[in-house]
Amino acid sequence: MDVNEFKKRGKEMIDFIAEYYENVDNMPPMSSVKPGYLYSLIPHEAPEEPESFENIQQDIETKIMPGMMHWQSSNFFGWYPSSGSFPAMLGDMVSSMFSIIGFNWICSPAATELETVVMDWLGKLIGLDSRFMAIKEDGTEGDGGGVIQGTASEAHIVVMIAAREMAVDRLKSYGMNSSDIDMVRHTLVAYFSDQTHSAGQKATSIIGCQARIIPSDANFRLTKCALQAAITKDRQNGLIPFFVCATFGTTNTAAIDDLYGIADVADSEHLWLHIDAAYAGAALTCPEFRPLARGIDRAHSFNFNPHKWLLTNFDCSALWVADSTHLVNALSIEREYLPKVKGATDFVKDYRNWELPLGRRFRSLKLWFVMRMYGASGIRAYIRKHVKEAKWLEAQLLEDGRFEIMAPV
Repeated sequence: MDVNEFKKRGKEMIDFIAEYYENVDNMPPMSSVKPGYLYSLIPHEAPEEPESFENIQQDIETKIMPGMMHWQSSNFFGWYPSSGSFPAMLGDMVSSMFSIIGFNWICSPAATELETVVMDWLGKLIGLDSRFMAIKEDGTEGDGGGVIQGTASEAHIVVMIAAREMAVDRLKSYGMNSSDIDMVRHTLVAYFSDQTHSAGQKATSIIGCQARIIPSDANFRLTKCALQAAITKDRQNGLIPFFVCATFGTTNTAAIDDLYGIADVADSEHLWLHIDAAYAGAALTCPEFRPLARGIDRAHSFNFNPHKWLLTNFDCSALWVADSTHLVNALSIEREYLPKVKGATDFVKDYRNWELPLGRRFRSLKLWFVMRMYGASGIRAYIRKHVKEAKWLEAQLLEDGRFEIMAPV
């Protein structure tokens, strides 16, 4: 495909995408195919000779489309939404155009610096404390900052590694040497409720610590008292609490944990407090909902997914840390093929040290497109419309009389 054919096919593909969105609400949202359907429809080996774009397009319509769940349909209510918008798609196109592997600043300075700036934009938009900003009000570099992860699951793993680094530093301050610490690593305990996303427990399996699952209360919340009781029992059994995840909007019921009370316990017990707001965090763009999140300013890390409720196509998971020291110390590995900037390094962030992969896409472009083309007012209007619709639905269900509201709306 040369550049002229690319222009032609690109325009055709834009039309195809636009027509899909114009008609998606008329399609059954759920696929009806049986497992293994595609294996019988496509060749079992890659083609030896090039195939035409027309044949590929036809296969998308006749073979791929029947097996798709239409997440963007207004009739889709299967899970939390996979958000998206045309501005985000355009941003993704530009990212694909550059096709960089932006593991550090020197790879593409604009990719790193736009992410730093946009994450500060977004942090301010949702009302995060200034500790989480990469750039202070006086224009100097801060200790915290944001980074775009692929998913909230990745964010869980990353911050848990940072929390372990913080716990190890504390053990060293007590006089333990490296050998002693290696002997007790398996006694580190991370705390979750029975409503916390499964990503938390998976993260403990990956880093090799213990997971303590605490029963939630009648409103499906993790409470201060329940957390404190679990920690006290574990300390009596010789275990080392080091991490707790509180949730702002659980997956099952959108419940909000006792964030402030959990922060009290985290402070007194020297635990890393991570707040997972993967879905509901987007609501914090509206100031009237921020009282629901009282306590987030006391967290070590905060995460939400613009790809769930903020008009940004998957994947885009926004993670902030109040102090990146433990994160960078835990994940930094130097090699000859990873050059560092010489001389002044203010505002130089190597985001490979803030995540699990080395390579990374230019994800901030699509978020930048969304925030500029909708504006803060447009984003808030979008969120408020959905909240109003949820309250309307609650009223309709209550008026009907046949339904029970299982959790606060």
